[in-house]
Amino acid sequence: MITRIVRMSFIPEKKDDFLEIFHGAKNQIRAMEGCQYLSLHRDYHHINVYYTLSEWDSQEALDQYRHSELFKTTWEATKKCFHEKAQAYSLKKEVELS
Repeated sequence: MITRIVRMSFIPEKKDDFLEIFHGAKNQIRAMEGCQYLSLHRDYHHINVYYTLSEWDSQEALDQYRHSELFKTTWEATKKCFHEKAQAYSLKKEVELS
């Protein structure tokens, strides 16, 4: 299982454009093979900074999504709204706490 976190900072006037893009694509992303979870979060202190959090069965599943036409068109539209380059992190759970 891979957890993917992507931090995105948006031009203030383009934030609503991004939200429209995300809400239009979220169900298709969730339906991608290997996607177990997807959510969107806004930074508590910076109103134009958002994070996506997704969980994937494997690196291969994430890569398959990242090479899909859905990703290409969605990411191309999203990049036009950026204030700065996005930062992406792929995480593997090391310890399960109970």
